[in-house]
Amino acid sequence: MGIIEGIKKGSREAIIGQVCRVLEKNPQKNVDKIFSVAKKLAKDNYSKMAVENIEDYYNEIPTVKDEIQDILANTNSNCLQKFFKNFLANAIWNGVEKRQKWLDEENTKIPFVILLSPSMRCNLRCSGCYAADYPKDQGLSFEEVDKIVGEARDLGIHYMVILGGEPFFVDYMYKIYEKYNDVMFTPFTNGTLFNDDIADKLSKLGNVMPMFSLEGFEKETDDRRGKGVFNKVMNGMDLLKTRGIPFGVSSATTTHNIDTVSSERFIDMLIEKGSRMSWYFIYMPVGEKPNIENMLKPEQRIELGRRVRNIRMTKPYFAIDFFNDAPYVGGCIAGKYYCHINSSGDVEPCIFAHIAADNVKNKKLIDVFRGELFKELRVRQPYNKNMLRPCMMIDNPNVIREVAKKVKAHPTDKSAEAMLNDKEFQEKLNKLSDDFKTYADEAWEKDFHSKGNDEFAKG
Repeated sequence: MGIIEGIKKGSREAIIGQVCRVLEKNPQKNVDKIFSVAKKLAKDNYSKMAVENIEDYYNEIPTVKDEIQDILANTNSNCLQKFFKNFLANAIWNGVEKRQKWLDEENTKIPFVILLSPSMRCNLRCSGCYAADYPKDQGLSFEEVDKIVGEARDLGIHYMVILGGEPFFVDYMYKIYEKYNDVMFTPFTNGTLFNDDIADKLSKLGNVMPMFSLEGFEKETDDRRGKGVFNKVMNGMDLLKTRGIPFGVSSATTTHNIDTVSSERFIDMLIEKGSRMSWYFIYMPVGEKPNIENMLKPEQRIELGRRVRNIRMTKPYFAIDFFNDAPYVGGCIAGKYYCHINSSGDVEPCIFAHIAADNVKNKKLIDVFRGELFKELRVRQPYNKNMLRPCMMIDNPNVIREVAKKVKAHPTDKSAEAMLNDKEFQEKLNKLSDDFKTYADEAWEKDFHSKGNDEFAKG
């Protein structure tokens, strides 16, 4: 390490140590100091602007102030410090320089986050789950996951989402979480396996923030996931809340449950249980026997975005709409800011776009990102000037077909096979896109003044 690098590292460690001391003692009384340091950590104009916007919201919007104060007051110190070190300091501050270097030197984009499915084993068989068709007796070994996470960290990736299957079925992941204690992990879980032992492990680790899957209240959740699942999730939430472990909720939103999962009553219940955020993913035509009739109607899809934005402004709660928030991040982020590695090692651009050209079992992660698939996606993004139509599968279905053909990407499940080769299914997707266009164009002008994040669009 050179002198300059040593000085930089020393300065960073000093600043990080300063914030951790604040977080350890009365953090809710030192919010100004935390924002001040966060702005120093931001290495690019967009990150600085994001921190400044959050600070403005904190000072001007009572619900945002209430949420941040509650997080600082009721999150245990270990989890709070790990989130700051791993997500803010490592992923955003330290990681951005490493990732930017690859982009500057060879036009290779390193994603901010990797989604990883170490196994597809699960104790549930939820209707419409994209994971249902994957073989349950296969998966990545500890050594393979260790290699993936290690290479990702070396590239500047310090945030990983763990999927499946049910990630808490994979016992060796605790060893991964412990070994890579400078990485933030977010497992998306059905919540049925939680007990005191798991909760104690997560409290000790500090770098694991679970997301519980809920389709609504007991009726909606149990109808899709099985009788008794909702109450098991409620118990899991209680176990984490009593230990000050932050967690959130993921809701697959269909035409049947949109009014429930976006309702004030549902959000108030989640806040009361201790959840910090919600992810809304619209039901997609992937997985076992995809039923397009379950997908949101065009007007429902637009309305979901408006409701989520309203939740952010009126509740002490953070909500993300994976599709309707696309204008804020420049449209589709697949293969640019994130990607998915499935349980066979195939590297897919998106958790829903099941095509791949490379596999991490026989190729280094950096060489995957150098590949034609990810570079072709970046060249084409945004796929549509209207960033409320970001998706390569349901909004611009020609894209997944053209890209797969050009770079010789192969389908990794049956729904992708149908997207690429089944004319009847392709026509259904074309109609979905056409039906949504009128609604999306109107909302793009009305809600976003036909303007999205152009800087983020090209990565």
